[in-house]
Amino acid sequence: MTTYEVKVKWDIAESGIFPMSSREILDLLPPEERETELDRLLDLRLGYSEACGSAELRGLVAATYENTSPDEILVTTGAIEANFLLFNELLSAGDRVVAVKPAYQQLHSVAKAIGCDVALWTPRDDGGFRFDLDDLRALATPGTRMIVVNTPHNPTGAMLSEQELRDIYALAEELDAWILSDEAYRWLDLPGNPPLAPPMRNLGPLSISTGTFSKPFGLPGLRIGWIAAPEDVVRRCWGLRDYISLSPGKLNDALAVLAFRHRDQIVERTQRIVAENLPIAARWFAENADVVSWTPPCGGVLALMRYQLDLPSLELANRLAEDYSVMLAPGSAFGYEGYLRIGVGTNPTIFAEGLRETACCLRDLSGAGVRHARPALEAAAV
Repeated sequence: MTTYEVKVKWDIAESGIFPMSSREILDLLPPEERETELDRLLDLRLGYSEACGSAELRGLVAATYENTSPDEILVTTGAIEANFLLFNELLSAGDRVVAVKPAYQQLHSVAKAIGCDVALWTPRDDGGFRFDLDDLRALATPGTRMIVVNTPHNPTGAMLSEQELRDIYALAEELDAWILSDEAYRWLDLPGNPPLAPPMRNLGPLSISTGTFSKPFGLPGLRIGWIAAPEDVVRRCWGLRDYISLSPGKLNDALAVLAFRHRDQIVERTQRIVAENLPIAARWFAENADVVSWTPPCGGVLALMRYQLDLPSLELANRLAEDYSVMLAPGSAFGYEGYLRIGVGTNPTIFAEGLRETACCLRDLSGAGVRHARPALEAAAV
């Protein structure tokens, strides 16, 4: 993605919502308030911010959890720093960790770098991706120190229900293990699907949630995330964070406060984008069912597209980027050869054009003699 994502015209692999501009954030305000708010931001002294995040931002985030105070929130440089701090503070070499895979790579690789014994919990693909709790129970042996989950799941779009999260928390209690829930897609409910489960943080003192402004709000450039955890865990992570990034950017924090205060409007924007893209995708997959298939995401914005050409996914992704200016992530990067990762959160015009060019690529390759691998609806072995 580093090679192509800033060069292609049609990025339809993006894992979040089409980014907002600073102007769009200000436009969330009533007209009579915008000029005052703009002047406040322009006059903001760009000194160091509060190291743990501003009290206002921590209070707003805390209010979205049950029985959680601002002192149990640490604002971080994206969810990536939040997860990194938690792994390094709560784990030691030799600890048993069960982590979902595939996933955002740090969810298992940081624990491995620490020297942990990492067991990988992989979703099943039996006509649609899903997590099987019996698989998790088999992996979470006595002595397990942490269970790491991600729902809605990157990259398959699978989702854990509220009852499944409660069952996982009960398992953690039996093991006296931490639960780390990467909730990068919180608030990204999809039309026609069950609502997302409440955050893991609500379930008890062993539960930790991490969140971000990047994916659900379309604000990755703010580089703002957070930890919601017991206060002693937050303080330990805050101490380690002093050696890494020290504090959030002051302007970033201020814009995050503004966005969070108008979260409902941003969620409406998010849902409009996804609601427009999902029918586009449904039509496209129906029209090209002889060469592609997918299971639409249950939540979030990501899914895996299975293609029916006998070509490695990295080679196909490179061909799409270089010759058709389309970004789709190779499934091999996630351990799913024969797939490409697709995101339904981008600008609908970009999304439709990217799919059109993807179809051209697949048809051109088929016409050039690249044979079909297997029938489109046959389940993949993963």
